[in-house]
Amino acid sequence: MKALIQLLLSTFLLTTLITPGLASEHLRLATTTSTENSGLLAYLLPPFEKANDCVVDVIAVGTGKAIKLGETGDVDVIMVHARSKEDKFVAQGYGVDRLDIMYNDFVVLGPDSDPAGVMGTKDAATAMAKIAASKSTFVSRGDDSGTHTREKQLWKKADVTPSGDWYLEAGRGMGEVIVMAGERQGYTLSDRGTYIAYSDKTPLKIAVEGDAGLFNPYGAIMVNPVKHPHVKVELAKKFLNFLVSDEAKKLITGFRKGGKQLFYIAE
Repeated sequence: MKALIQLLLSTFLLTTLITPGLASEHLRLATTTSTENSGLLAYLLPPFEKANDCVVDVIAVGTGKAIKLGETGDVDVIMVHARSKEDKFVAQGYGVDRLDIMYNDFVVLGPDSDPAGVMGTKDAATAMAKIAASKSTFVSRGDDSGTHTREKQLWKKADVTPSGDWYLEAGRGMGEVIVMAGERQGYTLSDRGTYIAYSDKTPLKIAVEGDAGLFNPYGAIMVNPVKHPHVKVELAKKFLNFLVSDEAKKLITGFRKGGKQLFYIAE
């Protein structure tokens, strides 16, 4: 019996040492559904995990929820895309060491039938006003995400308060919203990266692009260890340094779907 116990203990210890899932440390990352839905994280994180013998536990939610997780200290790092919210997060002392990581842009998606007559235009606010005036179906994230924040900014610029049966607040992630809008032959606002990743799952096309107001930068911020002492400072700093390293930049720029680049390095 003693020999059997020793054998089982030795087997357990060996398994612990060689099993990738049993890494010595875990880094908690709250990020947007766009970085997860696009497939970027599955491509970007493994080299960091391997080099640092760790696992990055990803919580993919809207930017607003990701920031809340940072405020409560439930994560070590946030990577989001709503600059005004990010700046407030840092100014209120919840985050430190914000870094510009990458960018792409937002696009307004719509059906081939284009009931609002906005296909091919570049003025996003004007297009939103036409969608509202025609009461064409519009599916909103409705989740306080970075995309939802930008959508609300566009409605404000268009001097429109969206309401009525044509305006649907999904409360879902970007990928699900793209699929939902396609099923309803409606419009939606999406980051370009997630749209490219989901283009084979929806009939929607890019209706509006190229407006300077659709620029979509992503930033990463470490949760302030002064407010939350349990934050894994050393590992979080390593992760932030990795995100702006030449290795990560090469991975980000090299990440493609259907031959198309989804994200670009912040200058």
